[in-house]
Amino acid sequence: MKIIFFIVVNFCSLVLLSQQHSLPSRLPIDRAVINIDNSSSVRASPDVLGKEKEHAGNVLVQFQRASGASDQDWIGVFSPPVFNSSVCVVKTRIPAWGPYICSAPIKFQYANQSQDYVSSGSGQLTFRLINQRANFSFGLFSGFAEQPVLIAVSNVVTFDDLKMPLYPRLAQGRAWNEMTVTWTSNYLPSEAAPFITWQVYDDKYSFVAHPATTLSVSRGDMCGAPASTIGWRDPGQIHTGIMTDLWPTTRYSFQVGHRLQDASFVMSPKMYFHSPPFPGQESLQRVVIFGDMGTVQRDGSRTYFDFEPGSLNTTDALNNEINDIDIVFHIGDISYATGYLSEWDQFTEQIENLSSKVPYMTVSGNHERDWPNTGSFYNSTDSGGECGVVSSTVFNMPVQNRDKFWYKTDYGLFRFCIADSEHDWRDGTEQYEFLENCFRSADRQKQPWLVFISHRVLGYSSCYAPENTTGEPFGRDSLEKLWQKHKVDLAFYGHIHNYERTYPLYNQVLASDEKDFYSGTFNGTIHVVAGGGGFWLSQFPESKPSWSLNQDCDFGYTKLTSFNRSSLLFEYKKSRDGEVYDQFWIHREYKDVLGCDSLNMFCPLVTSAENYPA
Repeated sequence: MKIIFFIVVNFCSLVLLSQQHSLPSRLPIDRAVINIDNSSSVRASPDVLGKEKEHAGNVLVQFQRASGASDQDWIGVFSPPVFNSSVCVVKTRIPAWGPYICSAPIKFQYANQSQDYVSSGSGQLTFRLINQRANFSFGLFSGFAEQPVLIAVSNVVTFDDLKMPLYPRLAQGRAWNEMTVTWTSNYLPSEAAPFITWQVYDDKYSFVAHPATTLSVSRGDMCGAPASTIGWRDPGQIHTGIMTDLWPTTRYSFQVGHRLQDASFVMSPKMYFHSPPFPGQESLQRVVIFGDMGTVQRDGSRTYFDFEPGSLNTTDALNNEINDIDIVFHIGDISYATGYLSEWDQFTEQIENLSSKVPYMTVSGNHERDWPNTGSFYNSTDSGGECGVVSSTVFNMPVQNRDKFWYKTDYGLFRFCIADSEHDWRDGTEQYEFLENCFRSADRQKQPWLVFISHRVLGYSSCYAPENTTGEPFGRDSLEKLWQKHKVDLAFYGHIHNYERTYPLYNQVLASDEKDFYSGTFNGTIHVVAGGGGFWLSQFPESKPSWSLNQDCDFGYTKLTSFNRSSLLFEYKKSRDGEVYDQFWIHREYKDVLGCDSLNMFCPLVTSAENYPA
């Protein structure tokens, strides 16, 4: 076992080393200036995409530079294609001369990715564009690392319909028999009324239509740069409809749409989902949990926060398994937009095949929420100025308050208690009270599987050396007693970019040394780090804590399968092939959670009076 562990550590080191060498220089668009060279040119074709209502298409970009072609030249995709200072928030800067560019490209490719560009001065590249509600143009730049200079601009490329409803995201509602659908469009409420329709599959008499609500985000809602400056891009109109009174485990079809002022309709394609089981329903229930995925461009383009090499592997593995998934939990660090708002469109398009078929539940992470002096528990700049506004608008979760992103959701035999690790969770806080009530109110006869989820590791991860105990200050001090008292079966975390599973634990003490089959009286909570969704991998320390059972430094995701009230299967799968690399079973009857735990730590009070016969 020790030899295997050191092989894993060395593999992680190699992965990190190779990633560091492949890191491109961060594009300094804030220093970019315009100096058009009439001897250079860029041409993009076709001019119009989406003529058959497709939301994505490829564009061939041909470019030429008469002299001075360099491996520092690059092609940027701009949308809207505004190449002047009219969109600048800060009107003065150093150097003060211009004109200059104040909006970031959506993505870019190096010109020398086209063979022989440096020697010939001409080349061509293919870009995949998605409908982002505005026109596109391509710019040829010189000088990547120090000061980019725009020397040529292409013709405009557009989509046939820039207002159409796009990228639907299903989610659990506040009640077990509700499902919400959130989508993006470019229709203002004054232009068209959003709505949703649904019906039981192939039952036209069950047809229901219901109006939807609309939210939008402005530059003024951002808390700082780059979200409020060069990273700002209008994320569109965000609509949410609620499907109510759903029959349990029933196949439904649904469409989202808009009623225009002339009484005509714009509709999405018809989509399908299965409604949730009722609390306590015994049926096959399959739950996928992972964190820290982000997005990667399928055309090989680069973006600003370009650190998620495993993102597409995980997305594609889940797409391949979609018929065996009932609900997904993405537990923080969702798109890694970090202030470059165009990434939210890129992400919702990337997961559309998942989010339009099963509930896609999200959790608040540091890269969604944290910004100084905005109420986040951590005073970091990890959100890039978004401060939770964008993520809580793009994804509609059953929270009571969008800024306090904790919630509970029931799915058949499961009760999920979702924490917001970017707000204080300690004893005496509002969130602590919520968590205690979420655990306490679970009816374990109906919902035997009690699961805790947060982004940051509020439990155990061996990557927090030298303590090797907890990821965050005071993490376990407040929550450990709650987990043990209420017999929480599993706790999941992201934030650390690898996979790790502990033995059943209480206060760093092994409650059981069993490895792959747990039965009978509750022992202790099993803690799982599932942060290998796509971001660069985290290295394990050289020493392995006694409570750490299995570790893997690779991209992957976890899956829970409940077969009935007493049998639960846990699996860890790698994104590269979707195969199982770790698993265990829990077999537990209702009587096993009624009395004391195996450590006799939290036993129900018993009267000392004798039980005399009546």
